[in-house]
Amino acid sequence: MSAAAPRQSRKGNRTAATQAAATAAPRAQPDNADPRHSELGHFLRARRERLTPEALGLPEGRRRRTAGLRREEVAERAGISTDWYIRLEQGRTVSPSPATVDALARALNLDKAEHAHLKALAAGGDQRRLAPEEVPQSVRRLVESLTQPAYVTGRRWDVLHWNEAADRIFAFSRTAPEDRNILLNMLTGKAARRLFGAAWEGEAKRMVAEFRRTHDLWAGDPAFAALLARLTRESAEFDTWWKAHDIREVAAGRKELSHPKLGSLRFDYASFQANDEPGLKLVVYTPV
Repeated sequence: MSAAAPRQSRKGNRTAATQAAATAAPRAQPDNADPRHSELGHFLRARRERLTPEALGLPEGRRRRTAGLRREEVAERAGISTDWYIRLEQGRTVSPSPATVDALARALNLDKAEHAHLKALAAGGDQRRLAPEEVPQSVRRLVESLTQPAYVTGRRWDVLHWNEAADRIFAFSRTAPEDRNILLNMLTGKAARRLFGAAWEGEAKRMVAEFRRTHDLWAGDPAFAALLARLTRESAEFDTWWKAHDIREVAAGRKELSHPKLGSLRFDYASFQANDEPGLKLVVYTPV
């Protein structure tokens, strides 16, 4: 189904059954459900609960039992039926048209990164093979030839290759392979907290929002599920920030570090797709 269902023109025509459905909790998903549909539903609900009627100029109306807008309010703002919107939030196998996705983005006041994320989730799962990741020899030679810190990460941010300059700062070679993950080190390692100092919380929260986008695009990969389970067990901050469903899309920026041996360090960093494999990313730090 690619087009939105017709909108009801009068609130008075909405039946009691429809009103009850509009406030019902999302239904359990079948075992064979597309994981991206489920993530789409979670994302819509998180963004809906973030909004307030006052912020959108809507009447507050009767007392609200939950935070944010009601489902029927989002549906009306998007110009779709409440039942159709409920299906989306429940993660049921429906495919909204591009026009419906854009209407939902406007209805939920999504920013550019959130809008792009919604489009990706609405596209549904793809057929990319979740094969073991390998860094091409040409990319390895490039990383090793650089004098500034550089490394390559895989789809779930595991560090797959690095140069000596990066190792001096981040100690990848002295980290166990199962722990050699950018987000895991940031949230559970004491070294990262010392390295980032007072900026640690803001940087870690930003990274979780960036990782949320990556995770949702690869939903269904068992390796992601294992990493999320470990992060939830070992980091209370991660559990809180992850549930917020915040989205960031940042490929460059500046980092200021305080290294116990190298002292104060300042870098501009940038990340690039390493080759035609969408999961591989080359990250380069340039001293400033």
